[in-house]
Amino acid sequence: MSFFTPPERITAEVFAELPKKFRRTKVSAERLAAGRPAPHGGCFLEGPSFDRKGNLYVTDIPFGRIFRISPKGTWELIVEYDGEPNGLKIHKDGRIFVTDHKRGLILLDAKRGRIETIVSRFNLETFKGVNDLIFASNGDLYFTDQGQTGLQDLSGAVYRLRANGKLERVAHCIASPNGIVLNKAENTLFVAATRANAVLRLPLLPDGTVSRVGVFIQMSGGRGPDGMAIDVNDGLAVAHPDMGAVWVFNARGEPLFRIDSPGSDVVTNCAFGSTDPHTLYIVDSEGGAILTAELPTAGRKLYSHS
Repeated sequence: MSFFTPPERITAEVFAELPKKFRRTKVSAERLAAGRPAPHGGCFLEGPSFDRKGNLYVTDIPFGRIFRISPKGTWELIVEYDGEPNGLKIHKDGRIFVTDHKRGLILLDAKRGRIETIVSRFNLETFKGVNDLIFASNGDLYFTDQGQTGLQDLSGAVYRLRANGKLERVAHCIASPNGIVLNKAENTLFVAATRANAVLRLPLLPDGTVSRVGVFIQMSGGRGPDGMAIDVNDGLAVAHPDMGAVWVFNARGEPLFRIDSPGSDVVTNCAFGSTDPHTLYIVDSEGGAILTAELPTAGRKLYSHS
C-alpha cells in the first residue's frame, strides 16, 4: 500500500459493549489443554451478520456462544454449546449458518437455541477448522477451511456447498484462508489469506471452477487480513488484527480509508449496516465491543473507481 497516497483516517465509535455479566474468566479444560487460555476481555467476538429486523448476530469463539444485539445495542444470549463458532451468515430464507472450528458447518435455530451440524467433513476427512462463509444469490454457500495453516502448511481450502447439498472443494493450497466475500456479479471470490498478509482474487468460471487465482491486495504488518465486507460497488472493507484498523479499498484495490479502533487493536471482522449501507460495523474481538464508522455517501470517493 506504500505505492498509494495515505488513506484518510477515521476513528470508529463504540456502538455496543458486551455486558459484564456475559464476560468469562475460565475456558474449558479441553480448550486450555489445546493451548488456548481465557482471553483477557472475557470473550473473543466474531462473525457479524444482520437479520431482516436489523438485529446484529455475533459469535464468541472460546465460549461457544452466539449473541443477538438489538438496533438499540441490547445483548441477548441465543445459544451456548460445546463448540467454537466463528463466521455467521443468514440465508435469505432466514436460516442462520455458522462455521464452527470444532464442529464444521452448523445450522442455528435461534428460536429454540439449538444447533445442528450440516457438514463436518469432505471426502470422509474432517475439516481443518472452518472459518468464514458467504452466500451466493442462488443459495450456494462458500466457506473457508483455515485451521492452523500458514506459509508452513499451504493446505487451506475454500469449499462450496451447493443449494442441492453437493459439497465441492473449489480452491486449495492457500495459506490460512480466512474472510471470504463475493462480488456483485458473483463471478469472483475474494479470500483473506491471513498468514500471507494478502487478499486473494478467485475468478469463478461458468462451470463453477476457479482459474488464475492471484493476489488482489498485498498488505503488511499485523497478523494479516481477517474478516471482510463488500459494498454495493465492490469496494472492500478489510479487518486487520494487530493494526487496530479496518482498511477500505475501492473496486480497483486502491486504499481509501483507514478506520482506527478506539479500543483494542484486535479487530477481526466487519459488516455494512442492514438499513444504512454507508455505516460499517466492526468487531473489536478482544475488547468485546461492536464499533461503528460512518463512511462517505454514494456521491463521494468511497464509490469512485478512478
